[in-house]
Amino acid sequence: MRFVRGVVTVVGGHKAARAVRGSAVALLTAALLAAGVTATAAPAAAATGDEPSRQGGATATLEGLKTYGQAVVHEDGEKLTTGAGLFEMAVDGGGRLQTYGLDVDNPTQQHARYGETDWGRTSLHDNPDAGKILWILRHSYPQVDDLGALAKKSRAGKLSPESAAAGTQVAIWRFTDGRVDGSGKSGGVRIDAVDPAAAKLADHLERSARRMAEPEASLSLVPESLARRSGSRLGPFMVRTGAPGVTVAQTPGSGSPGARVVGRDGKPVTSVRDGAKLYLEVPEERRSGEGSLTVQAATKVPVGRAFTGVGGHVASQAQILAGSSRSAVSASATVKWSKGGAIPAVRAEKSCAREGVNFTVTNAGERSFRFRLAGREHAVAEASSRTFRVPVGEDQPYRIPFKGLHGTTRYFTGVLDCATKSSVPVAAAGTDAEGASQLRTATVGGGTAAGGAAGGDLAETGASGTVLMAGTAVGLVVLGAMAVLAVRRKNPDDGGVHRM
Repeated sequence: MRFVRGVVTVVGGHKAARAVRGSAVALLTAALLAAGVTATAAPAAAATGDEPSRQGGATATLEGLKTYGQAVVHEDGEKLTTGAGLFEMAVDGGGRLQTYGLDVDNPTQQHARYGETDWGRTSLHDNPDAGKILWILRHSYPQVDDLGALAKKSRAGKLSPESAAAGTQVAIWRFTDGRVDGSGKSGGVRIDAVDPAAAKLADHLERSARRMAEPEASLSLVPESLARRSGSRLGPFMVRTGAPGVTVAQTPGSGSPGARVVGRDGKPVTSVRDGAKLYLEVPEERRSGEGSLTVQAATKVPVGRAFTGVGGHVASQAQILAGSSRSAVSASATVKWSKGGAIPAVRAEKSCAREGVNFTVTNAGERSFRFRLAGREHAVAEASSRTFRVPVGEDQPYRIPFKGLHGTTRYFTGVLDCATKSSVPVAAAGTDAEGASQLRTATVGGGTAAGGAAGGDLAETGASGTVLMAGTAVGLVVLGAMAVLAVRRKNPDDGGVHRM
């Protein structure tokens, strides 16, 4: 994401940074109103369409930067002082999370909504040092709360919670923003902690970090969607979790009255453990339909799980989990069935590695399934599955139409936000190296029409989260007499998953 700063370089503390940006908001608002452009205090909500769904896990609301010190970011001859430390989130259904940021340049949005996700749906997808970040999280504050021992090991003198959090955040940013590749060469950004003790801790963590494997999701159902021929039991769906127990239910309003969730033995189940296989049993008279099931648990979310903004907050700085109380987590899955004909299931997933949105279309029926995706006609043969890629530019809102059975059209909307640097050109039509069909970019563009947060990544870093909306060249021309704007680097995102 591009972070725009005025000609005045902010070198003061967190409050000073907020005050300077507050003045910038007033200048931007006046100038943009004069040019006929609106400046708003929050990103626009996504246009009507399918919101990104998730693999499962925790969802939470960001409450702000709570335990922090100061860091100085040096980039392109500029110097900015910003808050560095632990964010806190309130989990839906109960629980608390502590997180660190994954992109020093990208700000957080006030009260942003976040969802648990895999590293592959954030900028960590191509970061060879992602495992080192997990090592830092497990060997520093707050996982290590003996600050005396941590200070002794790092030769930091005396550490407070604030300096320990700042030093840990700086070390993480060095592995997310201060690199080009795994060679250790700088990515053009140098990040230093202001407090000497925090600086020594950051240096120690950076030197000591070792690669570790990505943690599993707190709770998931595999697969997330299925297509099946009609039968008494539809499935299976496997439960994956670290929780000691999981409650099971049919999703309210899932459109399958009379259905029930059963285990491998065909008996109804209301609670299971990790590794259990679930099925949706539907009445025989329901020859076709769609249903879903939900699993829920209370558990600690594994340290190192990534969190990205959801809905209208996709542009908010990605986070990585540093600590969790016992928290509510959930996951859901869908199944479609029919007696005959085409029986399709469609899953759309943002792909950071492949720079677009992947549509996996499965047909469990006895006839070919024909559909239109992004304006082009395709077909999936009976009892087969194909994946199609719709290229989307980095930071570019998208609204992709999918026209399926009986002429019904659904729109998949979102913003591809995966990188910390400028995006590469959208790929041309063709076939990629993995054999998935590539399609030309679907209907995409700026603003709310495409379901994105226009200018939403210009919110203030840290606890404040004031948003600067500078949407057009006209507004920038007016601002040219007031300030020289410096464009900074871009933010990771994850990718969300759509199911149909």
